[in-house]
Amino acid sequence: MAGKLKLIVVTPETTVVDAEADEVQLPGELGYLGILPGHAPLITLLKAGVLSYKSGGAETRFAFSTGFAEIVNDKVTVLADLAEGKAQIDSGQAERDRTRAEEALKTANRETMEQIRGELDLAQARLAVAAGKV
Repeated sequence: MAGKLKLIVVTPETTVVDAEADEVQLPGELGYLGILPGHAPLITLLKAGVLSYKSGGAETRFAFSTGFAEIVNDKVTVLADLAEGKAQIDSGQAERDRTRAEEALKTANRETMEQIRGELDLAQARLAVAAGKV
């Protein structure tokens, strides 16, 4: 597979993606990671956001919750709590989740702040994927 990445995204329920990709973008704990063929080996935490990959000029996106990624020998393996494509996302529910999280942030304390921000990030990622935006 010279010049290509092998991308595998797995959730507890299913294998969401098993594809070749030219490029992968992952929502890393400290910001988005761009992965190209020849990337250095890496194991990293992932946070809620949009996971995307390009293959042959087409881009595919998934709303993504927390997980881990391993990059080694042009293979990107992602273990995710949740990964949803556009067809699986209920935009109305995602909007309600975003509104609820925004309201909860107003009264959040140190113990709840991180969890609420994660819920907000996931809701925003779902809305972005559903709308075809990133």
